[in-house]
Amino acid sequence: MIKVWDIGVRLFHWSLVATFGVAWLTSDEANVVHAWVGYVAVGLIALRLGWGLVGPRYARFSQFVTGPRAAIAYLKASLVGHEPRYIGHNPAGAAMIVALLMTMSATVFTGWLTLDPARVAMLPALPAIVGPAFAEDGEGNGDGSVVGDIHGALANLMLLLVVLHVAGVVLASRRHGENLAAAMVTGVKRAPTVGDVA
Repeated sequence: MIKVWDIGVRLFHWSLVATFGVAWLTSDEANVVHAWVGYVAVGLIALRLGWGLVGPRYARFSQFVTGPRAAIAYLKASLVGHEPRYIGHNPAGAAMIVALLMTMSATVFTGWLTLDPARVAMLPALPAIVGPAFAEDGEGNGDGSVVGDIHGALANLMLLLVVLHVAGVVLASRRHGENLAAAMVTGVKRAPTVGDVA
């Protein structure tokens, strides 16, 4: 067994999971908890971005972010059951991490915009395909309703990404005979063997 995930990566991961869960559960009404959870998420993402630049080997984006070609090749290999085992994040997992960070950031940003109509007014005009449809019923006039709809759509996209992420973790865990969720708690994974990508 070897140490792969440092305490910073593990704390970030589970804190962001909790943050998203609380945000989702408090989304029906605009309340202080929902707003503050968004601020916590921003702080967590900022810390993770910094840690991805200066943290230990398996925390660094340069170690695992490989681009779309590698992710597609990995997914194709997994369809036929021939994907290699990665000690760190595999290319599909890396793509998911990027997607989750970007979607969560956009969700938080649009949520922040909806808290104050003056913030929405600072944005450039919305594209014509969005603006006129809302102008007819009195919405979308700077009160945050269009941005609120975008915020809700991003939150739903985030939930879909989380489900896909969990499905990928379950699949990779079964294929490679190791509990990846447990590894994100303990930080420990099985040492690499022949054919594994370290």
